[in-house]
Amino acid sequence: MATSVHELDRTDVESYIIPGGIVYERFFDCPLDYSQPESGQAVHVFVRHIVPLGKESQMRELPFILYLQGGPGFECRFPGSVKGGWYSTAISEGYQILLMDQRGTGLSSPINADTLAARFSDSVADKVDYVSRFRADSIVRDCEHIRKILCQGRADKDSKLALLGQSFGGFCIATYLSLFPESIAKAFITGGIPPLVDGPDAVYKATYARMVSRNRQYYERFPRDVARVRSIIKYLSAGDGVLLPDGGRLSPRRFQQLGLSFGFTGGFDSVHQLVFQAANDIDTLGKLSTRTLAAISSSQSFDTNPLYCLMHEAIYCQNGTPSLWSAQRVRDSCFAAEFEHSWDYLAARPGDKGDNPLPVYFTGEAVYPWMLDDYAELRKLKEVAQGLAERTGWGQLYDVNVLAKNTVPVAGISYYNDMFVDFNLSEQTANAIKGFRLWVTNEYHHNGLRADPRVMTYLVSLLRGDITDL
Repeated sequence: MATSVHELDRTDVESYIIPGGIVYERFFDCPLDYSQPESGQAVHVFVRHIVPLGKESQMRELPFILYLQGGPGFECRFPGSVKGGWYSTAISEGYQILLMDQRGTGLSSPINADTLAARFSDSVADKVDYVSRFRADSIVRDCEHIRKILCQGRADKDSKLALLGQSFGGFCIATYLSLFPESIAKAFITGGIPPLVDGPDAVYKATYARMVSRNRQYYERFPRDVARVRSIIKYLSAGDGVLLPDGGRLSPRRFQQLGLSFGFTGGFDSVHQLVFQAANDIDTLGKLSTRTLAAISSSQSFDTNPLYCLMHEAIYCQNGTPSLWSAQRVRDSCFAAEFEHSWDYLAARPGDKGDNPLPVYFTGEAVYPWMLDDYAELRKLKEVAQGLAERTGWGQLYDVNVLAKNTVPVAGISYYNDMFVDFNLSEQTANAIKGFRLWVTNEYHHNGLRADPRVMTYLVSLLRGDITDL
């Protein structure tokens, strides 16, 4: 067992070895509300600190790279090994790695119905106020709080963090650049250059249009799924949907949410397998099997990571703008026909009769008020979710004046066909951050960082100046 040093030399730190590194696991107490740190209210933030194997004695000197996970509402995955992927690139660049479960996720004061009930009893207003403190601005302040602890005693130039942000993690980096640019040595953003908007409506108008395109591509690849999906929607439209093993309800609109996978490498294949399996169940059994229902339920993480539903629209809200269930409003006003799920409507659509009926489109990365009825765990948070959707007190996440004067080296990849983070909006933001080095490609989907280690190595080279043909 390796010997821990410096700030990590404490009884509450556990360490063990994985291939390529030593992992130190610990919790940090961070103020719940940084505007009132003296209140005594805290969140407990969990961090895995990985030191390259054989370099334990250099922990005081090795620079840190902090990874910010996508979401919002998702914890960092346990790496298992740091031999491969972006971990290897980071270690080869001389970094020790910090994997932080952002507040409200994983082991960091997780947000769910049980934890809120234990803390606040029946006060919906208190729950709404509490959850509102789990956005990027608070996450970044947690990072800064932890940075100061880990870098205590270091010279200023050695106490800065390198940052790597995937998806929502990139949003957090833009907030970090706005609030504490002097604390950042360099930053890498993958599929997460945030739109500098005050509310989510513009985001959904762009991403719904991209989702229409992805649906067309899906059905071009699997043309017989047009009939299969229609048969499944017809079956689910009878009554109130189908009861899932966890108590949730599989309705047509919830089934459509499988399209979230279209944004990832292999997503078409995974959805097709579920569609094929479900249609076969209906043909042979006259119902969906327990196996199929469990597979569909396990592919949807809204119940296990409820903060995603609660805060997804709020990550775009600034200057007091409420979200007011933006995805539902934009769908109803601009894309109602494309994403219709009522079987009565679908069966009567012009062009739906005959041998070539129109396809039923899947939806993408969006949250809706009806989810608070169809998902078992989200039902318990219905009033909280509604309160957050109506909240008008959202503060500023980005300082465009600071970003325009940015001096931190920043490089990012924007996926041209990204289904989640619109390329056009991302490009506008990249142009608004001084010195931003942007790599645009259609080679990957939203999970390019995980799909190919070349993403990280290319960004390192881009930021270093080894690649100049921008």
